Amino acid sequence: MLRGAALRVTRPRVAVLNAVHTHPHADTESIIGAVRGELPEVSHQAVYNSLHTLTDAGLVRRIQPAGSVARYESRVGDNHHHVVCRSCGLIADVDCAVGEAPCLTASDDNGFRIDEAEVVYRGVCPDCSTAGSS
Repeated sequence: MLRGAALRVTRPRVAVLNAVHTHPHADTESIIGAVRGELPEVSHQAVYNSLHTLTDAGLVRRIQPAGSVARYESRVGDNHHHVVCRSCGLIADVDCAVGEAPCLTASDDNGFRIDEAEVVYRGVCPDCSTAGSS
C-alpha cells in the first residue's frame, strides 16, 4: 500500500497503518497505544506524522464528528457516513444513503462540483440501549 502511494515504507508508517486497520474509528491516543504495542520506542510525533502522511496519501481517512476528537479509519475511496452513540461515543460505518457519491443531491450547489457529502447519524447503540432498559 505504501509503495503504491509513492511513500517510503517505514516501521512507524506500517505500524500506524496496521493500527488504523485493526482499530476502526480510533482516536490518536488509541493509535499511539496500539503502535507502541508493536514499536515501544515510537514517539508521539512519529505517529502524528505518519497519520498526517497516510491521510494526505489517501490511505486512511480522518473524521471528526461534532463533539469528538479526530479519529481515523481505513475505509477510504467511498462516501460512507457514520452513526455515533450519544451515550458511549461508539462510531460505526453507515453505507451511502443513495449508493453513490455524493449520496445526497444538494438543493442548490451554488456552482460547486460536489464530490462528497458528510452525514452523521446520532442515536444510542445496542449496548447502551440494553444497559438503559435494565
